[in-house]
Amino acid sequence: MRLMNQFALITGSSGGGLGTEIARLFADEGAAVVVTGRSPDRGKKVADEISDTGGRAHFIAADLTDPEDCRRLVDGAASAMGDLSILVNCATPLMTGEDGATGSVTDEVWDEMFSVNSTAPRRLIQHALPHLVQRGQGSIVNVTSRTAIRGTPNLAAYSASKAALEGLTRSVAMDYGRQGVRCNSVAPGYIVGKDRSTPLPEERIEFFRQMHLTRMPTTRDVAEAVLFLASDAAGAITGVTLPVDGGGSAVRGLTLG
Repeated sequence: MRLMNQFALITGSSGGGLGTEIARLFADEGAAVVVTGRSPDRGKKVADEISDTGGRAHFIAADLTDPEDCRRLVDGAASAMGDLSILVNCATPLMTGEDGATGSVTDEVWDEMFSVNSTAPRRLIQHALPHLVQRGQGSIVNVTSRTAIRGTPNLAAYSASKAALEGLTRSVAMDYGRQGVRCNSVAPGYIVGKDRSTPLPEERIEFFRQMHLTRMPTTRDVAEAVLFLASDAAGAITGVTLPVDGGGSAVRGLTLG
């Protein structure tokens, strides 16, 4: 198992999407995991499912836009598991669907995007660092997005906040690498199987398919990338952003001509 004797806090892990897949995979690989989100009913269900299949899981409800909840979450996770060695920032803002172009995006949407996508990770990292530094070994993985490096229509706030998270990744890697703490990012593109409020029509999915050299990644593909960066197998890797997008950020896709 790749995460034996590891203790992981995974934000955005109560909704049944990517964060939940990461929590399940980490538990399968031997880690004790803390599932967190705003919904106690959904979060407890995920934690119970992991425990019922032989994993170790605990749920803590938290609103990441609340600074005190961020502190309480990290302290509670370390207390529940007895230690903390891995932090995965994977939470998603509620108002993503209300984003827009720079000239039309509202302050409310902009502020929430940055609150969840960059400010909350910074707070969680700040609270987690004492545990990781004291341990002398720790890994932080931030889930960013292909939109951070490639212009995407009507996602100004989301794109900018994810770009800020990538900058934070490099800063943490620089400032704490000598103390045994690694910090990396995973940048997915379109993810097959990710929960969406409105299912996409087949023609739209085909549009996304044409932007990939290989196949479109699944939640499992992205979770495997997060697992790799969190594990000792990536012990010599820090400060990087790993795209998981079928080559879509490296080359011009068919849909772009």
